[in-house]
Amino acid sequence: MSQSGLEALLAIEQIKKLKYTYLRAVDTHDWDLLASTLTADCTARYDDGKYSFDNRDELISGLRGHMDSPSVLTMHNCHHPEIELESPTNAKGIWYLQDLVFNKEQNWMLFGTAIYTDHYRIEDGLWKICHTEYARIMEAVNAPIPATLTFTHNMFEPKP
Repeated sequence: MSQSGLEALLAIEQIKKLKYTYLRAVDTHDWDLLASTLTADCTARYDDGKYSFDNRDELISGLRGHMDSPSVLTMHNCHHPEIELESPTNAKGIWYLQDLVFNKEQNWMLFGTAIYTDHYRIEDGLWKICHTEYARIMEAVNAPIPATLTFTHNMFEPKP
């Protein structure tokens, strides 16, 4: 394999790790970690633009406003990455998303799937997300949360 082939594989693996870190930061409400995955001018268009943000600060603030509560539990899984290196410093990725959201305070749960389209660029030697968006394939909401569903652990609530 040529050195450029090795460099391309390394870049793709770095982009995969970046996306996985982004998802973990969202689910654990680690807003500083999330910020570290995004360029300052990052834009986002979630759910076909229903939730739109024009820079990193707006994006972090918007997600915090929707999710930064012990009553909101989420699981975001992305898989089947299709990453295309457009240049040594720019790339595009398509990912399949499955998400599960519980809002215990508002008493609803959501299961959905979507296709993410991301754009990445090298900034200070690291790959960062400079644009992210997803379009829903399907979404199912159940309200109220079934009484038979018991939460036996919530990392955001104090332990007894």
